[in-house]
Amino acid sequence: MLKDKDIPKLKKRTLKIISALWRLFPDAKIALRYSNNWELLVAVELSAQCTDKKVNEVTSALFKKYRMLDDYIHANPREFEKDIHQTGFYRAKTKNILAAAKVVKEKFNGKLPKTMDAMLTIPGVGRKSANVILGNAYGIVEGIAVDTHVKRLARVLGLSNEITPEKIEKDLMQIVPKREWFSMTYLLIEYGRKYCIARPHKHELCPLTKILK
Repeated sequence: MLKDKDIPKLKKRTLKIISALWRLFPDAKIALRYSNNWELLVAVELSAQCTDKKVNEVTSALFKKYRMLDDYIHANPREFEKDIHQTGFYRAKTKNILAAAKVVKEKFNGKLPKTMDAMLTIPGVGRKSANVILGNAYGIVEGIAVDTHVKRLARVLGLSNEITPEKIEKDLMQIVPKREWFSMTYLLIEYGRKYCIARPHKHELCPLTKILK
């Protein structure tokens, strides 16, 4: 939890970071490919503990095979497991996605809901996923999606000392301007992929390290 006395200084630091990231990544956006809101949810659930690149490889065939929400509702779980096997944790993902299809149809008349509370009632959807889905599907921004890149870089950049995604999100929401909540996730993801990678490297050579000195 951020201390009140540190927030003004951190807000200035954050603005500096965001400005630099936009210069580096003017086209930062979600990397997952989908053609409708339901496919977005499927792709987001598949992306847990899996790279976006691999998810896109899997969904290129998956979305041709399962075209409608009802196709997921009537899908054979064992067959679906094989279809998404490459994304890892395929049993849990199959269970959640097929259950989510039924919830979306029965509870929300076949359309994804537009609130955080409602999204969190869908199997396999946590707060991070809900932020991603609401923002990309409807432009509704209720928070900041904290994935592995955001979690790691928030600490590296001195924006939060918290460990859990929920607490990191609360810290970031205090220092990131609300107009940047949605984009902050994708800016940090791009930075984490291209420059400040998770593997050991020389942080002093990363662009933001030079800017923040």
